[in-house]
Amino acid sequence: MSGLVDGKRALVVGVANKRSIAWAIARRLDAAGAQVAITFQGERVEKDVTKLAGELINQPVPVVPMDVQDEAQMDAAVAAAAEQMGGIDILVHAVAFARAEDLGGRFIETSLEGFNLALEISAWSLAALAKRVEPHMKAAGGGAIVTLSYMAAERAVPGYNVMGIAKSTLESIVRYLAWDMGEDNVRVNALSAGPVRTLAARGIPGFGDMTDMAAKKSPLRREITVDEVADAALFLCSPLARAVTGETLHVDAGYHAMGL
Repeated sequence: MSGLVDGKRALVVGVANKRSIAWAIARRLDAAGAQVAITFQGERVEKDVTKLAGELINQPVPVVPMDVQDEAQMDAAVAAAAEQMGGIDILVHAVAFARAEDLGGRFIETSLEGFNLALEISAWSLAALAKRVEPHMKAAGGGAIVTLSYMAAERAVPGYNVMGIAKSTLESIVRYLAWDMGEDNVRVNALSAGPVRTLAARGIPGFGDMTDMAAKKSPLRREITVDEVADAALFLCSPLARAVTGETLHVDAGYHAMGL
């Protein structure tokens, strides 16, 4: 699949470690010819993310700080990435967070503060970043935005709770952004990945059981991998998906299609 995004400039937001889906997508875009910039949140992960950036083929790789709760930092990060790469054609949004106490138990117990926090970081940040990359994509004649969702956006998944609400909001935002940005040839899509054994997933109560059930009940009778999600992201970012926008593409071995 090399060459699918030759010469494109991709900003990947949400790389935390080598097991993350965001990192798998960054590697796949890089291998397919894109110049990649990646962000990190906080000094705690800066060293690790910078080390990962050194593994990419197309150097140099801009590594910029970004906290999606800080509008000034989002401004600075997008501007720095665009300046260092000469523009932005692709945005990968792989950011989500909810407080531990708002996962597990009963959704009805979610506090307003926890609800607002989960939606701000996990959903609103997509719109905020889309607004900031829009001028760069317009200047380039178009672009592609991809975010990460999960089936809990469509169905109640006990233990996912407020994050499921956030993912539902995220998918709605995808559709509205697709309309807003489509006239400038900017496509916006979501990937609804099945359970993947990443470090972040360990914070979800009962995640192991969720993964085992998905593997047992999915048509392909297996788990999925981060590389399979990354392949789908490459497709959505490439000219092969030039007529695909406003879509939520399931990459879950078919589990979403089942009624049990």
